[in-house]
Amino acid sequence: MTMTARIVRAWPRLLATVISMAVLAVGISGLANVSQAVADTVHSPIVGSGSTWSANALQTWIRNVWANYQWKITYSESGSTIGRTDFANGTADFGVSEIPYAIANSNEQDSRPNRKYAYMPIVAGGTAFMYNLVIGGKKVSNLRLSGETVAKIFTGVISRWDDPAIKADNPSLALPSIPIVPVVRSDGSGATAQVSIWLRQMYPKYWDAYCGKVGRAPVNGHCGVTSNYPTVAGSGFVSRSGSNGVAGYVAQSHSVGAITFVEYSYALNAGFPVAKLLNAAGYYTEPTAQNVAVALLKAKINENENSADYLTQNLASVYTDSDKRSYPLSSYSYIILPTALEDGFTNDKGVTLADFGAYFLCEGQQSAEVLGYSPLPINLVKAGQKQIQKIPGGNPAIKGIAGCNNPTFSSDGSNKLAKTAPYPPECDKQGATQCATGTGGAKESTAQSGSGTDAASQSGTAVGADGTAGAATGAGVGGITSGQQVSGTPQSIPQARLTTTAYASMAAAGALLLGFSVAPPLLRTRGRHTWFRRDGWRKRR
Repeated sequence: MTMTARIVRAWPRLLATVISMAVLAVGISGLANVSQAVADTVHSPIVGSGSTWSANALQTWIRNVWANYQWKITYSESGSTIGRTDFANGTADFGVSEIPYAIANSNEQDSRPNRKYAYMPIVAGGTAFMYNLVIGGKKVSNLRLSGETVAKIFTGVISRWDDPAIKADNPSLALPSIPIVPVVRSDGSGATAQVSIWLRQMYPKYWDAYCGKVGRAPVNGHCGVTSNYPTVAGSGFVSRSGSNGVAGYVAQSHSVGAITFVEYSYALNAGFPVAKLLNAAGYYTEPTAQNVAVALLKAKINENENSADYLTQNLASVYTDSDKRSYPLSSYSYIILPTALEDGFTNDKGVTLADFGAYFLCEGQQSAEVLGYSPLPINLVKAGQKQIQKIPGGNPAIKGIAGCNNPTFSSDGSNKLAKTAPYPPECDKQGATQCATGTGGAKESTAQSGSGTDAASQSGTAVGADGTAGAATGAGVGGITSGQQVSGTPQSIPQARLTTTAYASMAAAGALLLGFSVAPPLLRTRGRHTWFRRDGWRKRR
């Protein structure tokens, strides 16, 4: 056999040998690096509890870091009140709430914990009024409500859908004479606290009278802020636990006439509309990411780093914002971070919590809009990056603003979402006209007919006073359409790290492949030598 023929015959084996050695080297090197990393840092499992308002975002981020980094985080959607309590008692490594401890003008005892802590914003969003209303067999998807009308609904002043106040907000709807079923939270809720703060400040007349009905004493002259919504026996109010509980009740086919307050994300997931809320500029708006971003430009953030309430929010100016795009009930949710090694919190837990915070302040915010929230503005991300460095044991990779890739950031540091937010059409202005477009999770193809499936009944329309239906147009937030469940996958997820098992498998595969490529020639050589010895060094053919 010629030399050329031998080379041609041997090259596949040589190639296999080279590849196997490369795979083996990568596997061994990776094992060494992973072992060193494990020796240096340990991401211990952590447990948190609290807000259901922000849970859709939080649970998405938790799934993402588990899939990409194998950081084990367990979060219980128990409501903000329990979240604050669990953190204070040391039964949770972190809590999540829409309001801080010891909030002013509250009817409830919610004292600050002995445990050392700090607040950090998680995500922004709008508390929406999700509803189930049918006219002429078709679901209404373009309801409008003023703040005063909402206040009357949730204090029992208005009890039927054809009330003159609702008619004034909706000149194009032939509203049915059916009962309104207000659905409120039965558990301690940050959303309830947000709504009660808004009612106390903007509509004290109705809120004070309601407190008199439920036997609550005034606080500093007015009905107090509460996380537990009071109800009057026999009033027709329905109470359910958790955001999923109230949204799920409203979404049932037999719940026509029901309305609740819940984070916008839940209406998107359920494929249900939300009421456009009248703002101070005289326009009805919904809590899109852009409208929330505009509204929160007016939020006053506690910037005193020595304050126990550092980074918490005062929303008084948000409620009265005169920008046409502003959504009045916009706010932030907060994570409560431990700042000391106490109540079972360890340095290894700190590694996990700090890295998780660094993740959701940047990568996590990229998915906020598609999930029904609004990403944090630049000032709160900067402050948040400082806050996570207070976590004991943590050593987070702070990307800084340049590497954060948050969708709100502009090169000049201003809020890009607020700058580019579209202005509402004139049909959203308070008056005799009314837009026919759908809202929330019912922006398109959401109307259902109780007696048929004609084209009009499937067009996402609301029936007008003249019996005609206006077509629903406009894309859903983040491309969400009716009935589509939000996947919760960020627009950009960091590359997953290979685990010890993966590197070990790689090394084993390389060794096995090397064995198969090297063993046959060795065996043939051994056999050839034996044959030569037995037969006297004859040339083998």
